[in-house]
Amino acid sequence: MTQVETQSRASVPAAITATMAAAETPSIAIAMLGSGGSGVMTAAEILLRAAARAGYFGLMTKTFGPQIRGGEAAAFVTLSTRPVETQADQIDLLFAIDWKNAERFAGELQLGPDTLVISGDVGAALPDIVTGPRPRLGEVNLKTLTRSHKGVRPNMVALGTVGGAIGLPRHAIAELIAERLGKKGEAAMTQGLTAVDLGYDEAANFAVAKLAPPLGDSARWIISGNQAAGYGAIRGGVRFAAAYPITPATEILEWLAPRLQKIGGLLVQAEDELASINMIIGGSFGGAAVLTATSGPGLALMSESIGLAVAAEIPLLVINVMRGGPSTGIPTKSEQSDLNIAVYGLHGDAPHVVTAPNSISDCLFTAQWSTHLAEAMQVPAIMLSDQSFGQALGIVEKPAALAFATHRAVAEAPAQDYQRYAVTASGVSPMALPGTPGGQYTADGLEHSESGTPSSAVNDHNRQLEKRLRKVVEFDYGDHWAQIEGDGPAAIITWGSATGPVRQAMRRVDPDGTRLRLISLRLISPAQPARLAQALTGCGQILVVEQSQMAQFFGHLKAQFDLPPMAGLYARPGPQPFRVAEIAAKLEEWLS
Repeated sequence: MTQVETQSRASVPAAITATMAAAETPSIAIAMLGSGGSGVMTAAEILLRAAARAGYFGLMTKTFGPQIRGGEAAAFVTLSTRPVETQADQIDLLFAIDWKNAERFAGELQLGPDTLVISGDVGAALPDIVTGPRPRLGEVNLKTLTRSHKGVRPNMVALGTVGGAIGLPRHAIAELIAERLGKKGEAAMTQGLTAVDLGYDEAANFAVAKLAPPLGDSARWIISGNQAAGYGAIRGGVRFAAAYPITPATEILEWLAPRLQKIGGLLVQAEDELASINMIIGGSFGGAAVLTATSGPGLALMSESIGLAVAAEIPLLVINVMRGGPSTGIPTKSEQSDLNIAVYGLHGDAPHVVTAPNSISDCLFTAQWSTHLAEAMQVPAIMLSDQSFGQALGIVEKPAALAFATHRAVAEAPAQDYQRYAVTASGVSPMALPGTPGGQYTADGLEHSESGTPSSAVNDHNRQLEKRLRKVVEFDYGDHWAQIEGDGPAAIITWGSATGPVRQAMRRVDPDGTRLRLISLRLISPAQPARLAQALTGCGQILVVEQSQMAQFFGHLKAQFDLPPMAGLYARPGPQPFRVAEIAAKLEEWLS
């Protein structure tokens, strides 16, 4: 032990320095926070990836202050021997590289009497959130350690301390450090490994629960919801994307850009949301499967052009990664409050498809499925993800490679009297691509006859309205419309990112699976009343759970489905995520 290490440990309370055999646990929750430039996110991501190499499941969520770029940040990492869908009720270990503006995360730092709080800023005043009798306190003198070892970064020391404290094998972290810093030269790699070693030495002073050995060895991915959505869209056939960057959807575009290029596709960064939606309408008119990615403010700007795509029957996918609103709202936090604009926000009677994934990995499936639906029915599809999925990074089981026969009905050799909008049995009429001999037609937002000629005739309007609605309502969506688990007499209906906390709360309240039933809607619109009625067979109690102040999901269900008058509701706004304990308490109250 070096003299520097001895000095840094001398400031740690004696109750913490005693090394003792900590009990093993199937999961452990960690938080790391610091000011802008402290490297919190880098350290937390390496921790997650190292845990994946060691065989664990995990989830990393990011939270930032109100600024878009820079400033304070906190990362929450839950590691487990089992799949993780939501962050833990209480943090087991908090490491603060510094405490600048830490108060902004007060509502998210769920600390308790067993929480170990390690301060890397020795002598700094502790914020109110960690003072008092509740958490256990310790210190690591990051300033002394980094000054005494050239090139050593504080976040890497913090990483090693956390990894050692929870019992993560050092080699799992060391391998990642060697891979990442080895490209920068031997000196950089050595400095990184030295920092990790210093942290592991410091960890010997802290008694905290250790992760139990992982169970089994299956193929796992580390992926974010935004990355999964982009991959699902590519698997669905998307080859052209146009978008304007917006938090928290930008990572979809960053992930797609190089990968579309590799497979012969293209992504264009448009000058704004109006340009991006109209660019993909043009791309789809030309025959490509297309997408744009945005968030609430962008979706509001796109609504007129999405209506154009409905009227002209041009397929496209809009991935809306929801954030707190209204207006600019809270760009860096999550909320399920864009449902109403997605379902009802278009001018006139404008039938289209609205879908929602129910997990990080389901972002892949739902994006692929949504592309299939848009192409098959020649309609716009809006997929509602959110910040808690999009910017979270999860260690998940490798998603099943489900394939859809994504196909657009194309008029290869139109007849002389080609009718682009012919009223067919399915409501879908073959679409001639530009340049097809005999396939010329007018595609705009005006109502039209079957040939595409603009028309204000009553009969044309009614026939086209009926055609556009029927093709969406009568389409066979199969079993993908919802995820249904359990067959208990009490049903919880939810959607999107509320699904994970609800599922885990159900397991806590009803471990035998005999009392509760989960119905998580993946198809938000068009409504499937017959399917939901069948899914609710035998249910005497119904509770709707969602994250919006105005209960938008509940209102949608009441409008579209025959819910009993006594159906219960638990709705609250963001930006704080649902906690399992919160939902479990509500379930216990509801069932009593």
